[in-house]
Amino acid sequence: MAVTFREVFSSPRVRFVWLSCMLAFWGVRPGYCQQKEQTPQQTNEKIQQLAAIAHARPADSPIGSGDLLHIDVLDIPELTREMRVTESGDISYPLIPGKIAAAGITPFQLEEKIEQLLIENGLVTHPQVSVFVKEQVSQPITVVGAVARPMVYQVIRPTTLLEVLANAGGITDNAGSVVTITRSRGPSVEPIAARSDPRPAASDSKAATNDPPVDPAPDARIITIQLQDLLESGNAAFNISVYGGDVISVPRAGIIYVAGAGISQPGGYVVQEHGQQITVLKAVALAHGLTGFAKANDAVIFRRNQVTGQKDLIPVRIKEIEHRKTEDVPLLSNDILYIPDSAGKKALARGAEAAVGIGTGLIIYRGGSL
Repeated sequence: MAVTFREVFSSPRVRFVWLSCMLAFWGVRPGYCQQKEQTPQQTNEKIQQLAAIAHARPADSPIGSGDLLHIDVLDIPELTREMRVTESGDISYPLIPGKIAAAGITPFQLEEKIEQLLIENGLVTHPQVSVFVKEQVSQPITVVGAVARPMVYQVIRPTTLLEVLANAGGITDNAGSVVTITRSRGPSVEPIAARSDPRPAASDSKAATNDPPVDPAPDARIITIQLQDLLESGNAAFNISVYGGDVISVPRAGIIYVAGAGISQPGGYVVQEHGQQITVLKAVALAHGLTGFAKANDAVIFRRNQVTGQKDLIPVRIKEIEHRKTEDVPLLSNDILYIPDSAGKKALARGAEAAVGIGTGLIIYRGGSL
């Protein structure tokens, strides 16, 4: 018996299969798919790739104090000079009386100014002046925090946040989830999309991190951008332009370490959300759960005593926590949660000492938010 297309397509199962195929064709994945964990190397490779394709629009950077300029007048070699801009932002040019203000304007604007002065002083009838910034030292961007190479980056052209992070070698494995830009001067334009939440900038600057608090100048503004927005959203508005005088900081996140033969995936786990309390059960979940031979009630936490500098040992009974017989135990940054297995129970002390020794050498996982 012949079956029409309408009859076939009327089946709910067929419609579901057809819709799934169409979604797959257009690159849409179901919402329940979890984001894969990325290693710091993968994150930095993405920073390099995005920086290469997201250059700022071409434009001249302003001249500043201390910059070395090469000034050339076509067909008049006697007026060709190299000169450094003074601290007051001026230059002196042959046969032109007084000082020429150069700081704060672009090389193109300085060319026009010198041409006009040459005509006004009767020196050249139709001058053609070119100005080239041979050495620029007036536009430093300071990059600090959890980056591979903290540095001072000199801006010689319009530059984006990703380009500066790429030049600093990318982020380290203990980087937090945000980037902050402290801006005390320069353009005041801040894309609305650059902020991931409606809170004022002052509250953003108080996020809990392991770094000392920033003490910006009274007129400074702090722009906070989520790393996930910058790298994953595909929205170019997050890759904001940065300017001389900016301070880019990648605060360090809290890291807890889970070690021992009783855990499925030992390693260090970055606490992505600042201020969010991570507990023993959350740490076990991040480490993909216990193994079948884990001695969960023999687990211990190694925590540095701030007074003595020694490692304190805190017993943890994970099974009792799971069955709500005792309270979940909060973890602090740099804590080591050690979970032995059956075979290693007798060697707990020796194994725990080894865990403390290799704690900072464990692989760091940067999963999603807790």
